[in-house]
Amino acid sequence: MTSFFEIDLTRIARLRAQMRASFEAETGQKLTYLPFIIRSVIENLRRHPVLNATVSGTDVILRKRYNIGIAVALEPTGLIVPVLKDADGLNLTGLTRGANDLAARARSKKLSPTDVQDATFTITNPGVFGSLFGTPIIPVGTTAILGLGAIEKRPKVITGGDGEDTIAIRTCAYFSLSFDHRVVDGADADRFMADLKKTLESVSG
Repeated sequence: MTSFFEIDLTRIARLRAQMRASFEAETGQKLTYLPFIIRSVIENLRRHPVLNATVSGTDVILRKRYNIGIAVALEPTGLIVPVLKDADGLNLTGLTRGANDLAARARSKKLSPTDVQDATFTITNPGVFGSLFGTPIIPVGTTAILGLGAIEKRPKVITGGDGEDTIAIRTCAYFSLSFDHRVVDGADADRFMADLKKTLESVSG
């Protein structure tokens, strides 16, 4: 099954713009939207542990580690999913360094076998190619995968404090969650996505 949510990333876009120059000067790392999304995903996997689970025979194992697989497109063709291990112990800088390092080593074919093992949840980003929607395939050993659509500015109707509606330009993307319906009920998947949406739309730093 796959569920879709549109998420307003305007707050993250503004925060990224504010901190980008100093962050990149201090760390030498390119600051993308991804570390903000990983951080929010982990926060909500804690609230919804079945999305971080695995199936072993007839048992469902709720895992306490948060190893985030990050799909990386290879040139000229192909895709590989290196894993950011114990991502819950990393701050924004650590998530950025880790994700950038894995992507660079994936593209230069310098990953080790352990770098692509033990994912508990996966994020894929077809939006970098302009895709708006996707129904990604759930990797073996996990119960869900999050797909990120293209991040773009869209006109949206905003209701002000006085109740009046206005048109505003917002930075938005469609997120998709493919999940194993043998383990994850649709209501649980949508609760996870609703909470992820709320977290991303209210981020403050």
